[in-house]
Amino acid sequence: MEHEEKKLSSKMIYQGRVVTLRTDMVELENGQITSREVIEHPGGVGIAALDRDGCLLMVRQFRYPTGTQLLEIPAGKLEYGEDPLTAGRRELEEETGHIAARWTSLGQLWPTPAYDMEMIHLFLAEDLTPTRQHLDPGEFLTVERIPLQRLVKLVLDGKVRDAKTQIAVLKLAMARRGR
Repeated sequence: MEHEEKKLSSKMIYQGRVVTLRTDMVELENGQITSREVIEHPGGVGIAALDRDGCLLMVRQFRYPTGTQLLEIPAGKLEYGEDPLTAGRRELEEETGHIAARWTSLGQLWPTPAYDMEMIHLFLAEDLTPTRQHLDPGEFLTVERIPLQRLVKLVLDGKVRDAKTQIAVLKLAMARRGR
């Protein structure tokens, strides 16, 4: 059985630099009318940058909404209509000061589909070459090289709490286990 909700109307509540919030009135399968709050977001990319030694290039940065530093794969926001691979290449070099010769999709994910349209495109980047880091104004982070197997343990022990990073690390580890 397929499930669906029919949008009847939509009202923009807030339009910001990164997100837009709207309220939609929808009709449920049983005919009942209710509202849905929706965050519009252009999406993002996350890059599992694996070096020749089996280490991932990770970034540690303060995330204001969480009130703490998080250990994450390099990542960034897409511009509306931007090709995810193009954004991935840009973000890898901006945040880590590396470019990659080989790129492989690790799939896409909706981190919070109950209320947010953001889709994150994950990539594996290999054959890394150092260039230079060029962070956005107001962006502060530290790059760390961490062995993939150590990252798996950190994820499983609850030390890595960022969802896109957890998924990328575990998907990469499982894929490499099959080799």
